[in-house]
Amino acid sequence: MKKVLSFVLAAALLAGCSSGSSAAAGSAASTASAPTGKVYYLNFKPEADEQWQELAKLYTEETGVQVTVLTAASGQYETTLKSEMAKTEAPTLFQVNGPVGLASWKDYCYDLSGSAITSELSSDDFALMDGDKMLGIAYVIESYGIIVNTNLLKKAGYTMDDITNFDSLKKVAEDITARTGELGFSAFTSAGMDGSSDWRFKTHLANLPIYYEYKADGIGTTDAIKGTYLDNYRNIWDLYINNATCDPSQLSVKTGDDAVADFVTEKAVFYQNGTWAYNDISAIGDDNLDMLPIYIGAEGEENQGLCTGTENYWCVNKNASQEDIDATLAFMNWCVTSEAGLKGMCGGEGALPSGLAGMGFVVPFKGNLESSNKLVNIANEYVSEGKTPVTWNFTTMPSEEWKNGVGSALTTYAASQTDANWNAVVTAFVDGWATEAAAVK
Repeated sequence: MKKVLSFVLAAALLAGCSSGSSAAAGSAASTASAPTGKVYYLNFKPEADEQWQELAKLYTEETGVQVTVLTAASGQYETTLKSEMAKTEAPTLFQVNGPVGLASWKDYCYDLSGSAITSELSSDDFALMDGDKMLGIAYVIESYGIIVNTNLLKKAGYTMDDITNFDSLKKVAEDITARTGELGFSAFTSAGMDGSSDWRFKTHLANLPIYYEYKADGIGTTDAIKGTYLDNYRNIWDLYINNATCDPSQLSVKTGDDAVADFVTEKAVFYQNGTWAYNDISAIGDDNLDMLPIYIGAEGEENQGLCTGTENYWCVNKNASQEDIDATLAFMNWCVTSEAGLKGMCGGEGALPSGLAGMGFVVPFKGNLESSNKLVNIANEYVSEGKTPVTWNFTTMPSEEWKNGVGSALTTYAASQTDANWNAVVTAFVDGWATEAAAVK
């Protein structure tokens, strides 16, 4: 299954630019039958709020259909979704993060089988199924790793070719730390553990030990994680927090914006994040940007690519009126077939009529546009070089509560890096997993 998934992801990443004529035809087809209901989209991605607001406005101008977009704060999507779903005017379009998220919300999900957007999928693997019902549909494929300022790396005396695994990453990072006073910059940005940033480590970084355990055991999910690679998790976390722009004791109040500022003001060489962060950091120039896989010291990691996948599945609220359901389905289809929708989702600088950059997504639909996002193209290069993408197994994490337990333990450990405090991370990871997996059954 993993080989199939990697192939599908590679195919989607390398998809070429669709023709303008077919996109325009899709737009005409979708708007000609646009229904009279309304759309209320609860957006998961704060970094794409402006783009979604503009797409909503464009669609309303084109069709007369009201589209409202509410964007949840970073790390607050599930809480916001619960609150909004309890209202009379609930979202008609929302998202879940995969099978675990679907388990909590499937009773609200309309069966998308046979809807127009399903025929636009580049592969059925991007449909989220519950038995024979299609209850979700992926709308973006993304990659993450360690973003690199190659100009600073060069000033430190290194190139990307010098880093091929954890040991070489550690050597470079610790050498930069030893010469920070001389160089004027640090190895890593701050690894903030407030709600705007902690998901990078309690979810995205935690994916690595899960991925390698699943790979070793030949499984795709579990109710009882063993923690086989948690020593590796500790090693990469230690490297991040002890070779960064701030003291580890400050991480509880450091934010995602702090990390971005560290990177764009050239105070740090390395920044863990993904393709979605491109617009935030593009000011340093494409010539100065590259990405590394997240190395943790696992066997064979020299052949590892970036972490590639999705946790973003659109779902339609089946409790909405049929008019609103139809309007929502039409809006979704417009987003992935029309010229404006595809430019807004896939495009780069100046893609939208206002001059706003597009979201820079790779979308798992036939109309996917060639990306102007440098980080997306780097992900493509890893695939073309034969590197194996790391799958997004964090969608099998049992609950948000589990993530919060791991995040809290990581923060405590960062402030006081004792074996006892790391054992608390292990307990939160392993015992917490079993407890939360049992609780959601």
